[in-house]
Amino acid sequence: MVRLFDPWPVFFKREWNRNWPFLVGFAVTGTIITKMSLGLTEEDAKNSKFVQRHKRRLGD
Repeated sequence: MVRLFDPWPVFFKREWNRNWPFLVGFAVTGTIITKMSLGLTEEDAKNSKFVQRHKRRLGD
């Protein structure tokens, strides 16, 4: 029986070589944003002009 050529490993290797900078940058940026967001407190929200401006629109 003849073994058929499987193109998937070639495809993934080529795409990984092309896309790894984007994927690593996306992961680093997401980590930084998550850490900064989790560090915010209610006091920060009360003092934030951005939060106060958008709170009125939501009807809170």
